[in-house]
Amino acid sequence: MYVCNCNGIRERDVRAAIDAGATRPAEVFRHKGCQAQCAKCVCEMRQMIQDNQQALAYAAE
Repeated sequence: MYVCNCNGIRERDVRAAIDAGATRPAEVFRHKGCQAQCAKCVCEMRQMIQDNQQALAYAAE
């Protein structure tokens, strides 16, 4: 599934960037070598980052 249609960034690309250490949408774009265009995807990226951080916190308990 595409998260960012403007740049062709898929969900798996966002997850790979998060796994590589991205903690903000800007870092996801940098990981893919592009920039935000319309920014409609930023909220979804933030949610994915937050979900990942929560999962890591639960795993650490």
